[in-house]
Amino acid sequence: MNDEDGDADISVEEETAAESTEMQENVALSADPEGKDGEGPAVTSQESPEEFTDAKHESLFSLETNFLEEESRDNCSLKASQDPFLQHVNNELKEKEIQAVATNPKTTHQLKWPILGQLVFSSKFQKLETFKPPKDIYLKSLHLQKPLESTWTKTNSQFLSGPQKSSSPFTPLQKELFLIMNSYRDLFYPERTALKNGEEIRHVYCLHVINHVLKANARVLANNSRRRSQKLGVGDDDDFRDQGLTRPKVLIVVPFREAALRVVQLFISLLEGDSKKKIIVSNKKRFQGEYGSDPEERPPNLKRPEDYEAVFVGNIDDHFRIGVAILQRSIRLYAPFYSSDILIASPLGLRTIIGGEGEKKRDFDFLSSIELLIIDQADIYLMQNWEHVLHLMNHMNLLPLDSHGVDFSRVRMWNLNNWSKYYRQTLLFGALQDAQINSLFNKYCVNLQGQMAVRNVPTTGSISHVLVQLPHVFQKMEAGNLVSVIDARFNFFVNKILPQYRDAVMSHTLIYVPSYFDFVRLRNYFKKEELNFTQICEYTQKSGVSRARHFFLQGEKQFLLFTERFHFYKRYTIKGIRNLIFYELPTYPHFYSEICNMLKATSRGEEATWTCTVLYSKYDAQRLAAVVGVERAAQMLQSKKNVHLFITGEK
Repeated sequence: MNDEDGDADISVEEETAAESTEMQENVALSADPEGKDGEGPAVTSQESPEEFTDAKHESLFSLETNFLEEESRDNCSLKASQDPFLQHVNNELKEKEIQAVATNPKTTHQLKWPILGQLVFSSKFQKLETFKPPKDIYLKSLHLQKPLESTWTKTNSQFLSGPQKSSSPFTPLQKELFLIMNSYRDLFYPERTALKNGEEIRHVYCLHVINHVLKANARVLANNSRRRSQKLGVGDDDDFRDQGLTRPKVLIVVPFREAALRVVQLFISLLEGDSKKKIIVSNKKRFQGEYGSDPEERPPNLKRPEDYEAVFVGNIDDHFRIGVAILQRSIRLYAPFYSSDILIASPLGLRTIIGGEGEKKRDFDFLSSIELLIIDQADIYLMQNWEHVLHLMNHMNLLPLDSHGVDFSRVRMWNLNNWSKYYRQTLLFGALQDAQINSLFNKYCVNLQGQMAVRNVPTTGSISHVLVQLPHVFQKMEAGNLVSVIDARFNFFVNKILPQYRDAVMSHTLIYVPSYFDFVRLRNYFKKEELNFTQICEYTQKSGVSRARHFFLQGEKQFLLFTERFHFYKRYTIKGIRNLIFYELPTYPHFYSEICNMLKATSRGEEATWTCTVLYSKYDAQRLAAVVGVERAAQMLQSKKNVHLFITGEK
């Protein structure tokens, strides 16, 4: 298994070879990301072309040596009492409140909002005042930092139509999302899809990010000016506590370079707007080259579902990280991490710099003072490598091992007390309600303002999109607890399901396996039993895939073991299926109907003999509801019967 269970981040089989080199490059990659302000041993381009850091613009973007320009000084005396940013960072927790968190029960409230639907608010810190979305939302009341009030309307205009344009600068969905973001609560929104609302959501979180960074930096620069004008030693030093232990404040986790490109383009648009004055963006050309893509590279004749096209658009490299510094109206790309305000990275890009236990070169101090963490397209990380995301969460907001030249008299008390995690806002967007994503949100999000999770239940399941005439037999298996479910599934399959299919009459059987580890276990069992089978997984070479598809279609191999990740990355239509077994319900509900509809790719009059068998247990409630609908799922889980039959596609 060792050679095959490597990081499943590699999106294309050909890249598996790159995995070993990636780990060797590791040493080069994490070589002093700060590069002593970018001038020390920053990595040379020969060593690793992707790890370039900008050394030239250090003093220009330094927060220590810059001051607030006179003209913008007056707009900085924000109505401090109401500004949600200042309310949040100035909220001083007491020692006893922190101690009480361990014992406090979570208070939860159900809310219903017009667009988001069912919301669950939970908190260990505070009782919820009624939190209602306002009917109208005025830019003036949102405390947006200049120039966002004027630039936002233009940047967002593509989503606004007709009469709505004049009344509100937000779409109805953006309005409700921004209200939660601007209240600094944690948010989990599991209905973000690349096809429908992905860009709309990206726009609104980028607005929140820029607003946060501009306010935080303006506060530091204003205090620099105040300190300069005051005689040293006069006044209370505690007035100037305005920053964290390290400079990076925002971390945006995205799966592909294309997404990072779009985020940076939005930043530029939000700072520039339609003003005649172009803002300064350093290293822009290099960035376009490394994160952009050549439209001619894509094979033109591939027919893929539109949701696939929307996810895998542009540059889909999944190993990158970049620092961005913002000062008033200028952006510095490729800033050294410790001179950046915003970090944009993929889970793999972060994993190779955070390193693991016992590795010499590792660095995670730059995560110590993150105040805003955005994890976008969380469902894709389930298909890449979820371990990387958990590894990141375990290294968030720890006390730094090195001081990185910070002025401790300017550090906020809650950073010094190691309470940063209670002030960090996490925004989590994905396309599905999934147990692993839920657990990450519940375990790692402990913001003192509370957590908001959207929890709408699927009324109709994806089984309604199955177009072929097919009996679906759902078989329930018993499992004592969550740990034993893996073995219970395997034993149930081997003893109860497989014997029915061993007969040669049941040829053309595709076995769909979501987990790679289950796939390896089944493959080893099939080999040991000398069953006539072939296999396709995300690591199979192109020639191997063609061979397997050919043997399966011709009926020379009775079984085809098929992983969910391969389907996610390739979306090939497998021809020749007559019998389907879902070893476990798919992660993405629409994969269920997609795989079932593959049967019609080669129908030669044997439709009457087609079969589909699905294994499920009580721990699959969420996935089951997404396939059959919530009411049926509830009946199937509570029923005394262990076998349920659905028939689709009847005329």
